Amino acid sequence: METLDWMVLTCTLIFIVVYGVYKTQGSSNVEEYIKGGNTSKWWTVGLSVMATQASAITFLSTTGQGFYSGMGFVQFYFGLPIAMVIICMVFIPIYHKLKVYTAYEYLESRFDLKTRSLAAVIFLIQRSLAAGITIYAPAIILSAVLGWDLTTLNIAIGIVVIVYTVSGGTKAVSVTQKQQMGVIFLGMFIAFYYILKQLPESINFTKALEIAGGGDRMQLLDFSFDLDNRYTVWTGLIGGTFLMLSYFGTDQSQVQRYLAGKNVREMQLGMIFNGMLKVPMQFFILLVGVMVFVFYQFNSAPLHFNPEAEEAVRNSEYAAQYKEIETRLDQVERYQKAAAFNYAKDQQLDVYDRDGETISWMGYYLDQNRALREEAKTLIAKAAPEAETNDKDYVFIHFILNNLPRGLVGLLLAVILSAAMSSTASELNALGSTTAIDLYKRNVKTDKDQNHYVKATKGFTLMWGVLAIIVACTASLFENLIELVNIIGSIFYGTVLGIFVLAFFIRYVKSNAVFVAALISQLLIIGIFYFAIFRIKQNGGEPLLSYLWLNFLGCVITVALALIIQLLSKNSKPSSAQLSI
Repeated sequence: METLDWMVLTCTLIFIVVYGVYKTQGSSNVEEYIKGGNTSKWWTVGLSVMATQASAITFLSTTGQGFYSGMGFVQFYFGLPIAMVIICMVFIPIYHKLKVYTAYEYLESRFDLKTRSLAAVIFLIQRSLAAGITIYAPAIILSAVLGWDLTTLNIAIGIVVIVYTVSGGTKAVSVTQKQQMGVIFLGMFIAFYYILKQLPESINFTKALEIAGGGDRMQLLDFSFDLDNRYTVWTGLIGGTFLMLSYFGTDQSQVQRYLAGKNVREMQLGMIFNGMLKVPMQFFILLVGVMVFVFYQFNSAPLHFNPEAEEAVRNSEYAAQYKEIETRLDQVERYQKAAAFNYAKDQQLDVYDRDGETISWMGYYLDQNRALREEAKTLIAKAAPEAETNDKDYVFIHFILNNLPRGLVGLLLAVILSAAMSSTASELNALGSTTAIDLYKRNVKTDKDQNHYVKATKGFTLMWGVLAIIVACTASLFENLIELVNIIGSIFYGTVLGIFVLAFFIRYVKSNAVFVAALISQLLIIGIFYFAIFRIKQNGGEPLLSYLWLNFLGCVITVALALIIQLLSKNSKPSSAQLSI
C-alpha cells in the first residue's frame, strides 16, 4: 500500500469513530442508551438494519461467490421482502405497544421469565460466535494479503468498535452506520466502474454479461426441488423467509435497530426500505464478483488467491510440481483469452463439433482452468494441511490490491473495515443490552436506578467485546465465511422463531410446553445439522439437505412439539379463540 492509501484508510475510519462519539455523548438513562431516545428517522433505521447485516464477510465472500459460482446465491435473499412485510404487520406493532427494550421482554409477558431467559441465552450463544467471526473474517484475509499480524488486527478492530459502541450505545451505532454505508456504497460503485474500465476496448458491459453467461455465471433462478441444493428459488422463499423472519424479527442485533425508530411508521418504513434495497444490493455485489471473473478472462490470475497458501507450497517439497501447474495455467489462460474474445465477437466462433456434440471452446478452457486449480489445492493440502485451500474470500481483495489506482485501494479497504465495524458494533450493542435487560435486571439486580443499568449495559458490552476479540483470535477459517455466519444463525434461529410464532398466534400453548419444546427442538436441530450436513460433508459426501432448511425445521418442530406437549398436559383442548392473537 502507498502513503495515499494509508491516508485515505486512516482518515475515513477516524472520522467515522470520532463523529459517532461526538454525536452521542451523555446517555443518562436506559431508553436513550438502548433505544437511542426513539429519535431515528426511517432512512436511519433502514440503513442501520442494512449495515448490521452487511458485514465485511458480505463484501469478501459474496464477491468470491459470484466469481466462482455466479449469481445463484441471490436466491438466498428471496424471502427477505416477504419477511419484512410480516415483521411490519405483526412484530413491530406488538413491540411498540409493549414499549419493550428487547425482543425477549415480550416473551415474559406472554409466557414466563424462564422462557424469556431461554430465548435470550440462545441469542447470546449464536450472536457472540457471530461477533467473533465478523471481526476475524476481514482480519485473517487482510493479514494474509497485506502481511499484517492477525492477532494485532483482531484486537485493533475490536477495540475501535468497543470505544464508540460503549460510549454512545444504540445511537452511536446508528449514526456511524449511516457514514459506513455511505463509504460502502461509494467504494463498491467505484470498484465496479474500474473493473469495466479495465476490460479490453471491444468488451463493453453487454459483452461482459454475455461472456459471464458463457462461463455459466449468470444463472439466476433454479426451480429444482433438490433438498441438498443450497440455493434454489424454494430454499430462498421458504428457508430464506424463515431465516429472515428469525433474524429481523427475533434477533436483538436487528430488533434494536428498528426499536430506535421515532414511531411505528418510521420503523415500518425503515424495514420496507431494507426489504426493497437489500436484494438489489446483494445482486450488485454478486455482479461485481461476476465482473471480476470476466476481468480475469483477459488478465492473468494467480493459481491460488490465498497468498499464505501459495507461499507454503512454494517453500515445500512440492514447489516444482506447483510451478509446473502454473506453467500449464499460463498456457490455458492464453487460449481462454482468445476463446473469450471469439465468444464476444460471435458465439458461433466459440463452438466446435466433437463426435456429433457441440462443444464450447470457452467452456472447455474454463474446465481446464478449474481442474488445474483443483490440482493446486491438492498440493497445498499436502504441503500445509493447516492452510486454507478455499480461496473464495481472497478473490476480491486480490483484485483491489493489484488492479485499482492508488488511493482507491485505501478506500476499498476502508469499505471492508467499515462493514466489519458496523456489523460488530450492532452485535456488541445487542449482546450488552440483552444481557443487562433480560438476564441481569430480571434475575440479579431488580431494583436499581436508571444510571446503574446504563453502566451495567456498558460493562456487559465491553465484556462481550473482549470475548468477541478472543473468539476472533482463536477462530479457524471454515470454507466460505458468509456461509458460516448463516449456518450458525440457521442452527439457532428456527427454535427462537418457533417460540415467537407460539407467542403471537397460539394462545392455547402455555409456558412449560413452550420451554420444553424449545429445548428439545434445539437439541434435535443441532443433531440434524451434525449428522445430516456436517459429518457427511466432512467425509466428502453430499449433505442430505441445505442448511437453510434448518430454519424451517426448527420453527416447525418447536411449534409441533409445544402443541403436542400442551395437548398431553392436564389442560383442556384449545378453543378457536385461543388459536389467535
